[in-house]
Amino acid sequence: MSHVFHPTLLRDYDLRGTVGKTLHRADAWALGRCFGTIIARGGGRRIAVGYDGRLSSPMLEVALVEGLVASGIDVLRIGLGPTPMLYHAEATCDVDGGIQITGSHNPADDNGFKLVHAHAPFFGADIQRLGEMAAAGDWAIGMGKVETVEMMDAYIDRLLRHFDCAPFRIGWDAGNGAAGPIVEALTQRLPGEHHLLFTDVDGHFPNHHPDPSVDANLDDLRALVLGKRLDFGVAFDGDGDRIGVIDGRGRTLTSDRLLALFAADLLENRPGARIVADVKTSQRVFDRIAALGGQGDMWKAGHSHIKSRMKQTGALLGGETTGHFFFADDHAGYDDGLYAAVRLIRLLGQGGHSLAALSDALPDSVITPELRFPVTEDRKFAVVEEVTARLLAMGAAVTLIDGVRVRTADGWWLLRASNTQAALVARAEAVDQEGLSRLLDQIDSQLAESGVHRIG
Repeated sequence: MSHVFHPTLLRDYDLRGTVGKTLHRADAWALGRCFGTIIARGGGRRIAVGYDGRLSSPMLEVALVEGLVASGIDVLRIGLGPTPMLYHAEATCDVDGGIQITGSHNPADDNGFKLVHAHAPFFGADIQRLGEMAAAGDWAIGMGKVETVEMMDAYIDRLLRHFDCAPFRIGWDAGNGAAGPIVEALTQRLPGEHHLLFTDVDGHFPNHHPDPSVDANLDDLRALVLGKRLDFGVAFDGDGDRIGVIDGRGRTLTSDRLLALFAADLLENRPGARIVADVKTSQRVFDRIAALGGQGDMWKAGHSHIKSRMKQTGALLGGETTGHFFFADDHAGYDDGLYAAVRLIRLLGQGGHSLAALSDALPDSVITPELRFPVTEDRKFAVVEEVTARLLAMGAAVTLIDGVRVRTADGWWLLRASNTQAALVARAEAVDQEGLSRLLDQIDSQLAESGVHRIG
């Protein structure tokens, strides 16, 4: 027996597709057979499995477990919860890897799988290897056992380790995602006053889509913070590994600015530390890290890339513009939106300044959000290659870590292919609006030459 995955299912740092179209029950079973075989042939015997609140997640979880067991792997089922709870289980339980079933921030009918092997992300060429194994039917055969455990209390205990902070008045928006039950239990144990939104898990996402990187999805939280005059608010994506933040004045604190605050706090206690940030990150962040004596490290976008780079270099902090934050000083180095919220509370409790005041003290620039525009899967990487070739022929100053980041007298702009969606991603930053307009004109011009037009 063999299995062929849809070619778009195997992404760079996870597996993701549309249920009933590019992702089916058989894919989950085959993934279990393949990943279980890799674990078994590497001398492992047991992995943890969790799932998010999407409607299709329980069905996929059952099939995945069946595939793992058929490959001789024992399965530790931790049930419904955020992805960082799975990461916590993989880091602390007697297992050799872990799989979280989650569609993250994608549309409600999408779903997928995030994989961990031996406390490290399983991505890139390893994911492509799964496709080769499935097509060949190259699977171990055995009969594993299944055990179900309750992980929520242990995970919350980990979030609160070393926590000692003055009380704040905070708004929390779980977006009907998998973080909801954790938020309810966590806030019962935190000091202060807590106001919760949409903590019931509902895969229809009836209130707003759980993607805090889209500002409109923070409107309910913004209204809560302003209406009740709270100190700040936090929001999470569908699987709880990303965070969005609203300050006490109702303003969205971009992930760039939040990373700058976390960096300053870290470097005060760990001078000279290395901090990894993705290629979409503001130059102001890298400048601030350097000014504070830290080592800024620009790297590829994607949670797996950042985690892997941190392990390679010994970095103590990582951040992405999408709201992923990775702490390796007092945490295990995986992306955890709930832990990022706890660290923010600790940071504010130590400094005696409001979040709004700390944000206002950071240097300003004129920067776009992520500009996304649809391009077919078979075209998106080709467009980036075409643009890069033209820029190199022109002698432009470029960085080619992930896509192409172009430096000009006005600032910089970036174009890269999304690894999770059929889209291109662009961003630009300048010292003033006129400079930003010139940078955006360059993006538009390059895209037009490849037959693509920017939207948004």
